[in-house]
Amino acid sequence: MAASQSTGPFQRRVVLPFRQFFDTESSSGIVLIATAGLAFLWANSPFADSYEAMKHLQTTVTIGGVGVDKSLAHWVNDFLMALFFFLVGLEIKRELVSGELRGWSRAALPVVGALGGMVGPALIYAAIAGSSGYSPGWGVPMATDIAFAVGVLALIGDRVPYNLKVFLLAFAIVDDLGAVIVIALFYTPNLAVVPLLVSLATCVIAGVYGRQGGGRPVVYVVLGAIAWYAMLKSGVHATIAGVLMALTVPLRHVPDPRALGEALTPRLNGSRERIEVELASLEKLIEEQQSPLHNFEHKLQPYVAYLIMPIFALFNAGVNVTSGNVQLGVGALAVFVGLLLGKPIGIVGAVWLGAALKLYRLPPEMDLRTLTGLGLLGGIGFTMSLFIAGLAFPDQMMLDEIKLGVLGASVVAALGGLVLLRMALPARATLSDQPAS
Repeated sequence: MAASQSTGPFQRRVVLPFRQFFDTESSSGIVLIATAGLAFLWANSPFADSYEAMKHLQTTVTIGGVGVDKSLAHWVNDFLMALFFFLVGLEIKRELVSGELRGWSRAALPVVGALGGMVGPALIYAAIAGSSGYSPGWGVPMATDIAFAVGVLALIGDRVPYNLKVFLLAFAIVDDLGAVIVIALFYTPNLAVVPLLVSLATCVIAGVYGRQGGGRPVVYVVLGAIAWYAMLKSGVHATIAGVLMALTVPLRHVPDPRALGEALTPRLNGSRERIEVELASLEKLIEEQQSPLHNFEHKLQPYVAYLIMPIFALFNAGVNVTSGNVQLGVGALAVFVGLLLGKPIGIVGAVWLGAALKLYRLPPEMDLRTLTGLGLLGGIGFTMSLFIAGLAFPDQMMLDEIKLGVLGASVVAALGGLVLLRMALPARATLSDQPAS
C-alpha cells in the first residue's frame, strides 16, 4: 500500500476510528467475560443472598423536586444502559455518515448479513417456543454482543483479514440498530403519549441545536436528562432516548493535518520555548475542531467499555442454578438453538443469497468456513440479549431460564467460532491487515 494512503482522508476518517474502536471492544470483551463469570460464581456461592440484596437495594435520586425510586438493578438497566445506547447511537451515526455503512455499495454486505442474522434466530425461536408462555422472547436471540464477539476474534490475532473484521463490526452495529427498533416497537407494553411527546420534542430541540453547529456537552447532558426522564415516564424503555439523542450530535470531518501544518508552519519558527507554546496552542486548536460526535464517542467509550458494560454483566449474568428454582425447558432451548444455529444459518444464508443476486461481491477472504465462523460469533448474544430478556420476561424464574439459554449459547458460539476461524485462517497469516487500496 502506498505510503500516502496511510495519511489520506480514508485512513483518518474510517481506518483509524475503526481500529481504535476494534481495540477498545476487543479488550473490553475480555473484561466483560471475566465480570460475567464473577457474577455467575457469586450468584451460586454461599454469598448468593448478598448478590440478590445488592440487586434489589432501593435507591432514590431526587433533583429539583423530581425523584426516581428504583432498585440498583433497575438503575443499571434503565439509566447506565441509556449511556450505553447513547454510545451505540453515536457509532451507528458515524458508520452511516462517514464509515463502513456509508452508501449502499459498502453497506449492502453487512446489512444483508445482519438482516439474516436477526430473522433466522427469531424464526427458530418462535418455532420452538410456539404459543407457550415463552413466546414473547423471540427478540432475545436476535442480538449480537459486539464487545464479546470482537474480544473472541482478537484471540486469533493479526491473521484475521481486515475485511472480516469490518464485516463483523458493521453487521453487529446494524444488528444493534435492529435491536433498538425491536425494543421500541415490540417491548413497550404501556404507552403514555404526553411524556413520549415531551421526550421527542426535547430530542428535536437537541437536533436543531446540533444543526446550528452546537457542540457544548453541557447542553446535551441537560437535554438528554430531560429526554431520558420523559421517555422513562412514557412507558417506552428509557434507553431509546439515548439513541435518539446520539443521532442529534453533529458529525464534522476532522481538519486535514497537512493543510493545518502548511498554514501554521510560519508560527513554528523561533526559539524552542516559543515552538513549545505554539504546539500547545495548536494541540488545543485541533482538539476544539474535532467533531462533537467524535469527542463524545472518544470520551464516553472507555467508561462504557470498562465500567458500564461490566456493571451490567455483574447485575444480569448471575443466575442461581444451585437453588433448584431454575428449570431448563422450552424457553432455554428456544433461545439456545436460536442463537447457536439461527445466527450462523441466517447470516450465511442471507449473505450467499445476496451474492447470488449480485447485490455485492464477496471479499476473497470470505469463504464458507470463515463466514460460518463469523456467523457463530454473531451468536454471542449476551449484553443486548440479556437486556431484551429482562424486558420480555417480568417473571424471575422464566427470566433466569432464558438467561441460562443466552449464557450457554454465547459460550458455545464463542468457542465454536474461535475453533472454526482458527482452522480456516492459518493459511491467510501473510495477508495484509489493511484495506484494499
